[in-house]
Amino acid sequence: MTIHPSRTSAEHTVAHHYARGGLIEVIESGLAQMGKTTDTVTIDDLSAVDEFHIGGRKATEELMAQLGITAADHVLDVGSGLGGPARFLADRYKCRVSGVDLTPDYVETGLRLCQWLGLDDRVTLHQSSALAMPFQEATFNKAYMLHVGMNIEDKENLCLEIARVLQPGALFAVYDVMRTAEGELLFPVPWATTSDSNMVSGPERYKRALERAGFEILSERNRKDFALAYFAELKARSLAGGVAGSLGLHTLMGEKRQDQIRNMITCISNGIIAPCELIARKA
Repeated sequence: MTIHPSRTSAEHTVAHHYARGGLIEVIESGLAQMGKTTDTVTIDDLSAVDEFHIGGRKATEELMAQLGITAADHVLDVGSGLGGPARFLADRYKCRVSGVDLTPDYVETGLRLCQWLGLDDRVTLHQSSALAMPFQEATFNKAYMLHVGMNIEDKENLCLEIARVLQPGALFAVYDVMRTAEGELLFPVPWATTSDSNMVSGPERYKRALERAGFEILSERNRKDFALAYFAELKARSLAGGVAGSLGLHTLMGEKRQDQIRNMITCISNGIIAPCELIARKA
C-alpha cells in the first residue's frame, strides 16, 4: 500500500506528539524506586506505564476475554505503544503477538521490556504505519486496537489494511475514545495537543468502515461509566499517597498529563466522548 504524502506528514505529527527520549532510563529509575531491577521486574510492575489507555490492565483483561485467545493464536496489536497488552497476552495465554506503532521511542523501549521479561520469543514489535503494515495477507487470526483511531483520519483504509492481514473468521476488537455527542472538545488531550491532530469519530463511522472492509459487527459497548470510575479511583489513590507512583502516566506524558487528563475527563463527564468497544469478525 502506498502512503500518500499528506498522510506521512500527519503520521509524523502523531509520532512527534508521543515521542519521549530516554524512556528506558526513566523506567529503570522508576523500577529502582520500587526496589526492582531489570532481572526481577514483572508484568504487573510495568502495567501502570505500559497499559496506556483508559482503564489500564482491567480494560485490557475485559476486552481480550471477548476474543477467546488460545496458545495457538497469532494476534495483531495495532498501535502497540510500549507493548504492555501484547506482553500481557503472551504471558497469560502463551500466544504469539505482533505489534506495530508509529513512535520509534515506544517500539525501541517495548522491545527492551520484552527482553527483560523473557517474552521476546513470543512478542515482536515493529515501527510502522497501521495503514501499511509489514505483514503478509491472512497472517493473523485475532487482532485488537487500543486507543489508536483517535489519531487516524482514514478509518476506511485502516480497516481495509487490518482485514488484509487477518484470516477469514478472525475476530477484531476495538477500544477507542469515540465521539458520543455534539460539543466542543477541550485541548490538549492525551492523543492530541490541538484540534488539528484530533481524529475522534463516532461509533457509526467505525462500524461503516468495518463493514465496508468485510467485517460483521458482533457487539458494541459504551464504557463511559467505567472510565469515570477509573479516573475517580486514580484521583483517590493520588490524594491518599500524596505523590505519583514510581511508574505511571506521568512517565510517558510528563507534566503535560495534568491538563490532558483533566480535559479528557471533562469531555467524558459531559457526554461528548467516551471509550467504546466494538467486537467484529472478518467474514
